[in-house]
Amino acid sequence: MDILIKVLAFIFSLTILVTIHEFGHYIASKIFGARVDKFYIFFNPYFSLFKKKIGETEYGIGWLPLGGYCKIAGMVDESMDTEALKKAPQPWEYRSKSAWQRLVIIVAGVVMNVLLAWVIYSMIIFSKGETYIAAEDVKDGIMVIDSTLTKPIGLENGDRIIAVDGKKTDKFFDIYNELLLGNQVTVLRNGKEITLDIPVDYIDLFGENHEPFFIYPRLPLIVAALPDSSINAHSGLLQGDIIKSISGTPTPFYDQAAPIIKSFAGKDVMLEVERDGAAVFIGAQVSSDGFLGIQAFPAPAQLIKDNVFKVTKVEYGFFSALWHGVGITGEKIVSYWGQVKKLVNPETKAYKKVGSVITMGSLFPPVWDWMTIWQLTAFLSIMLAVINILPIPALDGGHAVFIIYEMVTRRQPSEKVLEYAQMAGFIILMLIMILAFGNDILRFIIK
Repeated sequence: MDILIKVLAFIFSLTILVTIHEFGHYIASKIFGARVDKFYIFFNPYFSLFKKKIGETEYGIGWLPLGGYCKIAGMVDESMDTEALKKAPQPWEYRSKSAWQRLVIIVAGVVMNVLLAWVIYSMIIFSKGETYIAAEDVKDGIMVIDSTLTKPIGLENGDRIIAVDGKKTDKFFDIYNELLLGNQVTVLRNGKEITLDIPVDYIDLFGENHEPFFIYPRLPLIVAALPDSSINAHSGLLQGDIIKSISGTPTPFYDQAAPIIKSFAGKDVMLEVERDGAAVFIGAQVSSDGFLGIQAFPAPAQLIKDNVFKVTKVEYGFFSALWHGVGITGEKIVSYWGQVKKLVNPETKAYKKVGSVITMGSLFPPVWDWMTIWQLTAFLSIMLAVINILPIPALDGGHAVFIIYEMVTRRQPSEKVLEYAQMAGFIILMLIMILAFGNDILRFIIK
């Protein structure tokens, strides 16, 4: 059932993305008088799930959810149908339109995807506002959760992350993505600012076995949860208790507490606990492998809910949400573009992380959560826009490059050149798709 919900949510999102993108091409073509022969959601090799011709256009739904297409008369596209090109250009064909009109038709799909992301982000912050922990409010800096991911950079417990690549870090939980895409990180350590280099292949260190939060706001030892199976389930510890010391040894932070707990492995200890501002002493046990049997730090949402740190909450009116949505959309575009640059740089080895629709589908929650689905749809819309504008033949960006070349040189590439470029682009896309599916299959086998 969980997998079914993931699949349905992914198809729902993908249907919106493809429809919006292709509608951009469609409406721009109609505005400039270019005939649209076919408008399809999903691809339809050999057969269609649904098709109906209305006027000059055949509308349909394909069975292969890898995209969609808007077949515009007189255009060399992924269908490689060049029969019409053997005849003289007709007024209602794409090739008869001026260069600037053709450029608008080509980029309209990308523009629509950006607009979709903007609308979604704007409506989310209009309805929910923004609630986050500012990086500057994490006064005690970070604590290291996974040293295999912090050691290559040189991050240490207590470091306060100030900036990545010279840009100030605003929201603490945005740091992960910033480190992944950055080249340098500036931290405050023992009152001094120091700059640390991020390895060029840093992204290659991340795998499915790593903790999702390899660094975390530096916390005291908090009882975030106490499972029924815990060795101390009946000790008197309560959720929310802050453990201040263990048998007289102070434990100001979680990262300092872990080795102290292990030193009492297999023994009884006396815990000094802060509860509602008062000190409480509780007898407890440490397991033979050196654990108290508690969940030691809250999830990000719990940190915000319990006000463990100062929480910044901003609410927006309708028009201010639309304006702020522009900023969010721009940030997402810049962030994803950074990922693409990492991907095409062989030194980063980021190509190992490329995923297919299988990876994208796995991002969706196993329960129908509208907020998560809309957030993922907005992110995938940005992703689709950035990928499509890349200057690769067969993508919108590839077509745009030829049109811009024509506008600059006043010479139009021959239809043969466009045909060969489309074939080359198709081969490139197939190789990328093979890599993506190969990575997914390899991850599945290893897992």
